[in-house]
Amino acid sequence: MKYLLAALSAAALLAPQAAFAGAESDYEALREEIWEYKLDNDPLLAMRIGDRRGDGTLPDGSLRSYETELRDEAAFLDRLDAIDADALPEDMQVDYAILRRDLADGIEAGKFDHERYTVIGNRYGPHTFAGYLTTLSPLFTRADYQSYIARLDALPALVDQMIDRSRGAIDKGLTLPCEPMQGYAEGITASAPASVEDSQVWGPFREKPAAISEADWTALRTRARRVIADDVNASLRKFAAFYSSEYAPKCRTGAPGLISTPGGDDYYGYLVRSYTTTQMTADDVHALGLSEVARIRAEMEQVASEAGYDTREAFIEHLRTDPQYYAKTPDELMMRTSALAKEIDGWMPKLFGKLPRLPYTVLPIPEALAPGNTTAYYNLGSLANGAAGVYRVNTTELDQRPLWELPALTVHEAVPGHHHQLALQQELDIHPLRTHGTFFTAFVEGWGLYSERLGIEMGLYDTPANQMGRLSYEMWRATRLVVDTGIHAKGWSKQRAVDYMLDNTALTPANIDAEVNRYITTPGQALAYKLGELKIRELRTRAENTLGENFDLRGFHDAVLENGSVPLDVLEAQVDRWIAGQQASAG
Repeated sequence: MKYLLAALSAAALLAPQAAFAGAESDYEALREEIWEYKLDNDPLLAMRIGDRRGDGTLPDGSLRSYETELRDEAAFLDRLDAIDADALPEDMQVDYAILRRDLADGIEAGKFDHERYTVIGNRYGPHTFAGYLTTLSPLFTRADYQSYIARLDALPALVDQMIDRSRGAIDKGLTLPCEPMQGYAEGITASAPASVEDSQVWGPFREKPAAISEADWTALRTRARRVIADDVNASLRKFAAFYSSEYAPKCRTGAPGLISTPGGDDYYGYLVRSYTTTQMTADDVHALGLSEVARIRAEMEQVASEAGYDTREAFIEHLRTDPQYYAKTPDELMMRTSALAKEIDGWMPKLFGKLPRLPYTVLPIPEALAPGNTTAYYNLGSLANGAAGVYRVNTTELDQRPLWELPALTVHEAVPGHHHQLALQQELDIHPLRTHGTFFTAFVEGWGLYSERLGIEMGLYDTPANQMGRLSYEMWRATRLVVDTGIHAKGWSKQRAVDYMLDNTALTPANIDAEVNRYITTPGQALAYKLGELKIRELRTRAENTLGENFDLRGFHDAVLENGSVPLDVLEAQVDRWIAGQQASAG
């Protein structure tokens, strides 16, 4: 009996550990299988992390490939659900929750034809994809250049797949609205100039890398010239012709929102949940937006009064029209932006304990893509490929690019915003499926908007103009909640959306027009910014109130970023654990 009791006691002690180990090993094996699947099916993801398995190839953009991926993801999800998540260690439970949400979200998206057939937007298409290849490809060795040329050679097949799926959009009444797509065909054509040397994809061949011999360089350039002329430019012109002759004549007129499309109401409801990682409805978001607009408007009125203006509108009119607030040349705008970026760099060690190794640079948006584009954006870099992050600035229409926007714009797009967060994520000591394979807009863009508030602590908003610039940018994100839901859930016209933003923000008319076009053609995405920022601010206030004099701002920021991009509920649990740990350490 003694030995039986001892054996039973040992079994009782060992059983939970055995279950724990079994669940952990099952999960690790499945996670690795999913990661390898992603690398096998996305050669550009593999390229970004320095994995050469997909050299010379592009993703399969066909509808058949999309359907296969949905079936495979459903099978992965079934296997994931069979694992007892409660038996996993705490850090792996976070990992499990993120992977499950990512798989489930993609599967839910596949219920809607909009996901199957909408493969272009007013800011993206095969011409922008080609530019992406140029900026992110590793370009050091002969093998690198051979892979790059082979990918250019594969572009016509991808273009044909995009045309095929766009024809499906035409057949099902899911084309994009006409107005925001004006000038789209011209943008494609501009990316395929008559001279190969003027093409954006020719850029890597302008200067020979030291590791390549003269003979090999001559051969590579000769082949590239032929591929760009016969494949890249020819396929882009084919896409431009398709768009002009088939797609544009079938673009949608009338109310531009998803509510006007078959199944659009349900699809937009999904997009709201997906982009915000919450269970909010369109009505919930609309009401929150109205509340935020009222709050920020009152702050703007206070700044205008302090600047000596009777009304907010009078100060905004001054900011929009006084030449002192605008660069005279593209070079001046780039110099001012670059100088400000370096000033902000000096603040980073004061705000963060962990900084990424990957630097960033400041460059103009390519000439062919700049007209009608937004004020600025960020291009992800890759330490493995020797590609710095890029803060891209629009140097066209200088009378619409006020300098008082630069502080808020720069902290959002570069550091401590997108570059800091995304570069750091790539370097975290967590599974690569998390560092490179998942992306939650509410976190990424919420962090970017939260970073704009950090400019207050940096002293960047040192004039009434710069203060109004920050508030205008915050108002911009608040009005998005109203405008995006207004367009897609309540039937607003484009003009009503434009008028609402003109009335409430200090943005220039050109910027507002470009932004509303974006909201129309990329529904739901713009909601993520404000929802994510409000959650991070809520968590910071919670930490400050709970920890009091023991609150460590650098530690809080590192805790927010320590798991990379996560859903907002996962972030909340993550910060709560950090607060508890800080309390325990303080005794």
